[in-house]
Amino acid sequence: QVQLVESGGGLVQAGGSLRLSCAASGNIVSIRFMAWYRQAPGRQREVIAGIFSDGMSDYTQSVKGRFTISRDNAKNTVYLQMNALKPEDTAVYFCNAELRSGPDARNGNYWGQGTQVTVSS
Repeated sequence: QVQLVESGGGLVQAGGSLRLSCAASGNIVSIRFMAWYRQAPGRQREVIAGIFSDGMSDYTQSVKGRFTISRDNAKNTVYLQMNALKPEDTAVYFCNAELRSGPDARNGNYWGQGTQVTVSS
């Protein structure tokens, strides 16, 4: 059974940094795409960064230049380095992966449980 487990959230002052990690485990054959989403109270979940297996990545405009997504394919892990954090970055951050798993390499889309990031002003 595939699981995504996030870590690294917490409370930080504005201007500070945090690094989130998301490790995928289970009978994984390959991971095509991994992404970070966030959901603030009262708002819809939004994608903020994504990265393909070849390293190509993209970001939503609000985090460009401040956040960096990376991945370690050998560890099935994706990271999000967040710098110059702002109070409006406060949200629950979720990891998402499109991957193949199991003996038949079935496609699937999976979510982590989320990790809270709180930025104080």
